[in-house]
Formats: sequence, C-alpha cells, structure tokens
Amino acid sequence: MSAGHILVTGASGQLGQTLVRLWERSPIPQYQFSALPRTQLDIGKPDLAAAVLSELQPTVIVNAAAYTQVDKAETDRDAVFQVNETGTATLARWAAHSGAKLLHISTDFVFNGAKSSPYVPDDQTEPLGVYGASKLAGEKALLAASNNNAAIIRTSWLYSRYGNNFVKTMLRLMAESDALSVVEDQIGSPTSTDSLARLIFAMIQKRDYQGIYHWTDGGSISWFEFAQQIQGQALQAGILSKAIPITPITTSEYPTPAKRPAYSVLDRSRALEEFECLVLDWEQKLAEVIAELT
Repeated sequence: MSAGHILVTGASGQLGQTLVRLWERSPIPQYQFSALPRTQLDIGKPDLAAAVLSELQPTVIVNAAAYTQVDKAETDRDAVFQVNETGTATLARWAAHSGAKLLHISTDFVFNGAKSSPYVPDDQTEPLGVYGASKLAGEKALLAASNNNAAIIRTSWLYSRYGNNFVKTMLRLMAESDALSVVEDQIGSPTSTDSLARLIFAMIQKRDYQGIYHWTDGGSISWFEFAQQIQGQALQAGILSKAIPITPITTSEYPTPAKRPAYSVLDRSRALEEFECLVLDWEQKLAEVIAELT
C-alpha cells in the first residue's frame, strides 16, 4: 500500500532529473512518485497549476521548479517573480489547504554576502539582485501560507551531470581554451544535486520537518579554487588531455549584470543534526560527478 504520493515540480532541471534517477534507490519506495516538467506543470500559472495539483492529489510536493537565470533576471523581473514568488505561493496555499507537505528549494542569494562566517537559517536576509529578491519573496509567501507543513532548503553552487552549471562550463572551456581567468573573491560551498536529493529523501522519510534548513557539501572555497579542483580531477579521470593556466581575478574584473554575494557559505548543522544521510566532502562529491561525465 502506498504511503502517499510525492510530486516533484521542475522535473527537467538539474535537481528534478537527479531525483528521478535516484528514486528507485531511495529509502522511501513505498510512496507513489511523479515528476512533472514545466510543460506539464507550470507553477507560474496559478489556476492551471492548482488544477494539476487537484487532479494528482500529492501528499508531498518537492518544489524544484524555479527561474534561475541570475543575470537575465535583472531585466526580466515580472517573469522571475511570477515563478519564484507567485508559483511558490500557489504551491504553498494548495498544500496548506489539502494537508500536503511541501519541500521548497531556495538559495544562498537571499543573503548579501557581508558576513565572514557561515550563514545560519535565521540570519538576516538582504538579496543583492532580482533573482535573490524573488526567491526571498517566495520563501516569505510559503511561510505565510504554510500550516507548519512546509520546509525551505537553501543551497548553493549547485551542479550535476545535467543541464548547464559551473562544472560543465569549466570542463568545456578547459577543453577549448589555452587559458582561463576565474573569480577568486567570491566564496561559497559547492553542492552536488545527488547529495541534495538524498537529503530530500531523508526528510520525507522522517516526515518531521518545518522551517528553514541549509544544505551544501561543505567547504569554503572560491570559484577559482573550485576551477582548479575541477581541472585536476578531470585530468586524472581522462576527461581533459592537458592542463591550462587558470588565473585568479577579482569580481570587478569580471562584471556581470547581477551582483553576487562575496561570501555565501551556508551552515548546514541543523540538517545534519535532524536527518540521517551519507555525508561526503565536496571534493568527493565532485569526483562522483566527474566520473559520471567520463
């Protein structure tokens, strides 16, 4: 007999695809499992989304759907808020009304990066750009609508074998270029979608979760240091045939439309204390993904 019905939104994204791939080996096979891409469930269209939810009647919703194009968001404000705020509010209201549980994925971009020690869940938020502001608005909408039936997982520097991400971009550029320059004054923590997916499964298995959690693969590194590790592991794995020089540069030397937090390391201690899941450090998780790309 099914213990309930898990519905994943944003099934064509990095995390969505990872949840689908890992589902058969999850610790909660007693649940019915559905994963819908935007073409089947567009959370930015409230009436249509509510109709899909009412038809499927999930008991657990994992919201992996989001507008995540950070720089494009600066000139696409209405669209990004429609998904990240209105879409999240739609899910939260439906879940509260139906009694379903909701797990929502958020971001380190809700912080301004002014700290020099890891951010804990109740630290003051102050987004620097439109993307971060939209995700924070979604968090607030969820917390306002929820009936102690929802949780937020903030994560950072997400990467996987799927889609577009820093690891895959670096591997492509390292294969095509004679040299690279990478920012060294933005500090954060990489996160493999595999480890985030396993945390999500552990939370659903325990059932007892609410409020805000942080999750990464640990570490406190710069994009430059991350790029160095990517190149070293790719050379060892045979993905790259030769090393190229990687030069550290400052954020001011690589201007982007959206301002990024200079420091966004997240403290994951609450999640570690409350849920049982395998913890590997960020170098080991990177090695797993590199191996999948060979």
